[in-house]
Amino acid sequence: MIEIDGSHGEGGGQLLRTAVALSAVTRTPVTVDRIRAGRPNPGLAPQHVTAIRAVAELASAEVEGLEAGSSRITFRPGDLVGGDHAFDVGTAGSVTLVLQACLPAAFAAKDSTHLRVVGGTDVRWSPPLDAFARVFLPWVRRLGGEADLLSHRRGYYPRGGGEVELVAQPTATWSPVQLSEPGAVERVRGIAHVSNLPEDIPKRMKHAALRRLHGVQDAKIEERVYPSEDAVGQGGALVLWAEREHTLLGADSLAERGKSSERVGEEAAEALEVEILSGATVDAHTADQIVTYLALSDRPSSFMVREVGGHLRTIAWLIPQFLPRTVEFQTIGGLTRVKVGPKAA
Repeated sequence: MIEIDGSHGEGGGQLLRTAVALSAVTRTPVTVDRIRAGRPNPGLAPQHVTAIRAVAELASAEVEGLEAGSSRITFRPGDLVGGDHAFDVGTAGSVTLVLQACLPAAFAAKDSTHLRVVGGTDVRWSPPLDAFARVFLPWVRRLGGEADLLSHRRGYYPRGGGEVELVAQPTATWSPVQLSEPGAVERVRGIAHVSNLPEDIPKRMKHAALRRLHGVQDAKIEERVYPSEDAVGQGGALVLWAEREHTLLGADSLAERGKSSERVGEEAAEALEVEILSGATVDAHTADQIVTYLALSDRPSSFMVREVGGHLRTIAWLIPQFLPRTVEFQTIGGLTRVKVGPKAA
């Protein structure tokens, strides 16, 4: 039984979700204590309960303490099963975070896994759905995973109600990456969307972003407006990604009440521009999302990030608790090299 301090480092939901995912993949029982102890509302929130319940179903696991407000859970995984599974996060809990928690177990299952998740598709503190589909999943595929996403309906705070499907195939081996240089920017693409809001909003997001990205020769942003039959509630986002010779970088900004459309466009474009100019080979948000998959490879990986955030440091601490791997950081100029590899004998 591995004991994990849930308040370590960043001390939030990602530590908890990753610990449960690694427990499932390695078939190692884990207890996570002091869950989100430093947060204004400590313990499990409803979206954390749903994510853990989802992984437990995929891993045939027994779970103790799985209820809202709980500060301690014990997760005992069994056989990893594929098949069809459906989960409702309730209100606007993030569907992308539930999917991120489930995917390692789904890839490790013997058969294909079909997940249907209802909740918030584009909400705060989580990857917007288009970022999940256009940045995170392409990275997972590059590393060897096979997964496809289908969006049926968008959902926003506070009601949620968005619905997505994901199909993942078993993955026997994971590929490493050695990325020291990003290469030239080949193109920038994006999706500006809103639901149940005026159709000029994504156009304004788009033009504001393109003004900021005027130095990129091939930059195109798609505009989407979802009507009531395709979305629950009002909301939107701008997701951008830069396709470079050797890598893929992403950035995004949510549309929120009180934030102008132009500000949404400027925020996303500025964030992407910072990543491009830094020379990073993985953007700061994607880094902590893919490092777990790199740790599942038996060969070493390395990549460059412009900054090491709290999430990445926390996952770097967590991975060696479950796997014979190390995650190390080496400062090189204005960047940090992240090295993931087997522990020395």
